[in-house]
Amino acid sequence: MDKRLIDFVRCLRAAGIRISLAESQDAMDAIDRLGIQERDAFYHAMQTTLVKEHSDQDKFEYFFPLFFDKNNPPMTDLTQELSPEQQDQLQQALESLLGDQDALRQLMEQLMNGDLFDDDQMREFAENSGMQHSDSMYQQNWFLRRMMRQASLDRVRDMMEQLMEQLREAGMSEDALQEIREMLEANAEALAEQLANFTGSSIAENMARREPERKPDVEDLDFQYLSAEEAEQVRDEIKRLAAKLKSRASLRQKRAKNGDIDPRRTLRANLRYGGTPVELKRKTRHLKPRVVVICDLSGSMRYMSEFALTLTYMLHDVIAKTRSFIFIDNMVEVTHHFQAARPEIAVRKVLQENPRGYYSTDLGYSLNTFQQEFWDSIDSRTTVLMVGDGRNNYNNPRLDIADNIRRRSRRVVWFCPETQYQWGTGDSDMDRYAPHADGVYLVKSLRQLGEAVDEILADG
Repeated sequence: MDKRLIDFVRCLRAAGIRISLAESQDAMDAIDRLGIQERDAFYHAMQTTLVKEHSDQDKFEYFFPLFFDKNNPPMTDLTQELSPEQQDQLQQALESLLGDQDALRQLMEQLMNGDLFDDDQMREFAENSGMQHSDSMYQQNWFLRRMMRQASLDRVRDMMEQLMEQLREAGMSEDALQEIREMLEANAEALAEQLANFTGSSIAENMARREPERKPDVEDLDFQYLSAEEAEQVRDEIKRLAAKLKSRASLRQKRAKNGDIDPRRTLRANLRYGGTPVELKRKTRHLKPRVVVICDLSGSMRYMSEFALTLTYMLHDVIAKTRSFIFIDNMVEVTHHFQAARPEIAVRKVLQENPRGYYSTDLGYSLNTFQQEFWDSIDSRTTVLMVGDGRNNYNNPRLDIADNIRRRSRRVVWFCPETQYQWGTGDSDMDRYAPHADGVYLVKSLRQLGEAVDEILADG
């Protein structure tokens, strides 16, 4: 029993449930005290000691019966329910129908006698199906279909129809035919259930034998493939990331408050003193950057734009001024939301007011609106941060405006989730926008977002 429990814990870990050694020992101690005779008490002891988060409950309920419930489905022996004459008719029909098809003959006899598959049969089906290579519950249905083909269960329904026709021609009554059909179908379902239980248990045991995969760090989760639960984890992590970046930026600004000593200017200024450093000349001190953020809020970019906006406004202490804009098919300023509420609340309001819709991305038209209505947001001290993948649905990219923005601002930086080999593919204009920017950062995760923002702040 101890080995079974250890395998169960290893399987849960492989499925992504965090279980410490201490919690595993708690489960062992609970079994020592409660025993395993009472199924409900055993179940709740395991649940209490091994499951900490509500999101893991479904996995626990899925795997528990695969390890600890071994109740085989019930089957009916047709030979005990039919008269001797009906049994003879059934045997003759099977002889006529199956001939030398040994596998099907054996299966039909099991269905009539109410016999489950024995261990040797199950091992043979599993080996022929490649079950030894299974290691994920996502594969269960696929392997189950292979097991059913090995057991010939995929042919049972056709065989039963042919058998019913043979018996009908032999003169058996419709009531008897219906009774036989129902018992055969019930037995076939029981065998299919046996195969399903075996498949699930085999995969779970294979999972228990391999080392659990290490969950990726929250900071390394790809923005484009986040689940709702993972997105919430990233939102929580952004607060810690912002605090870390703010501390770094504040330290840099503190060190540069009076500027670092400039050796060349100091030597030149002290030539009149014979080279003695009487006067110290310092480099220009670090300045807080002014930032204009322009975010693509189309479907594939929503998480990335949300996190970029949130992080930028959480760093307001180390940024001189921020104005923010979003676009899908047109440019909209959303700065006022962040002036009225905390960043996480403001960005939620922006997402609500600009939902996904039937419209398609048009960055070129959006840039034209920006130039006409929001041109005063940029000056020679402004860093323009473009958050987007450069995909423009084959619309005019307005590269002339992109170049004007580059000339008017201090610098233009892109945060793009696509690698360079994807630029220019399909409706991507990223390869055409890149020459009109001072840099393009690959940003697919929170870690990359933090590193890119930190570089911008360091060069404020």
